[in-house]
Amino acid sequence: IGGIAMAGVLGIIKSWPIIRQAVGLAGREFKGSASGERPVRWQWDISMKHIVFFISISLVAVLLFFWFGVIHVWWQALVAWVVVAIIAFLFTTVAANAIAIVGSNPVSGMTLMTLIIASAIFVAIGLKGSSGIVASMVIGGVVCTALSMAGGFVTDLKVGYWLGSTPRKQETWKFLGTLVSAATVGGVILVLNKVYGFAGENALVAPQANAMAKVIEPLMMGGDTPWILYLTGVVLALLLNWLGVPALAFCLGMFIPLGLNVPLLVGGAVAWFVANSSKDKEVNDARRDRGTLISSGLIAGGALFGVFAALTRFLGFEFVNPTAPETLQILGVVAYAAIIFYLWRASLSAGRIKK
Repeated sequence: IGGIAMAGVLGIIKSWPIIRQAVGLAGREFKGSASGERPVRWQWDISMKHIVFFISISLVAVLLFFWFGVIHVWWQALVAWVVVAIIAFLFTTVAANAIAIVGSNPVSGMTLMTLIIASAIFVAIGLKGSSGIVASMVIGGVVCTALSMAGGFVTDLKVGYWLGSTPRKQETWKFLGTLVSAATVGGVILVLNKVYGFAGENALVAPQANAMAKVIEPLMMGGDTPWILYLTGVVLALLLNWLGVPALAFCLGMFIPLGLNVPLLVGGAVAWFVANSSKDKEVNDARRDRGTLISSGLIAGGALFGVFAALTRFLGFEFVNPTAPETLQILGVVAYAAIIFYLWRASLSAGRIKK
């Protein structure tokens, strides 16, 4: 947990020049272009004045939500609001930069950092116990949502730039997409909680949530916080960064359970084999890209069918026989092996098509 948190700090430090550049760009956009020249079409954006207006509305809504729904003491709600405003601005800049450059969004590390900072501040102002835990989790949820939205939209803008679309239109329609996704995700979470639950036997695996709970509970409930272990993780993250190893990915791999780590290891092995299966670099790149596209489709399809399965069980339909777990396990292994074989063959076919 200490390593994950330190990886988030390192990401902020590395992205500080980008943060300053983003602030300067926003200031220039708000004042208007000094040259008066109209930018090219693929650089048209929503007016910065409109952006500031909508940000102000969002911040007011968050403040009212904190005051009337979570923290009923006005000055504590104001402190929480300031924490959210500052952290969300800094961390979303890091998330957008990470997606734009390396294609990965360090949401977990920065959300954990948010929880640690928020919990420490709340304890300092006297907000502890169950109410402090709820307040910290709400702040973490707000910041995590902002990080995810920023990272996802930067990906949309990247694809739109390659296709020659107008950013202003993408930004305008993103408002509708946000409303639809918010309503959809809320319903999906309710269904998943009803069918599987998040605690007890056969509950959904949530390693990030477990990490957050382990961070918050000692701080808020007055227990013994394992600072030595956290410090060890911090030192490990610094050492990994010095060696050039992605600290966040490494520390998350140490934390998540074996059942999730094994598919990641197998997928990484297949990706390495595919990307090094030829002496021609262009062929290897084509095969790696083909494998990445197929894997992305498998991830999206798995998520959709997971929601579909939960919805069918929620409605009372059962398509499997729960009294034969051995058969289900065998079918799962066979299907997993078939997917690996298909991914390997389909990725290698990119080189043959190229030739």
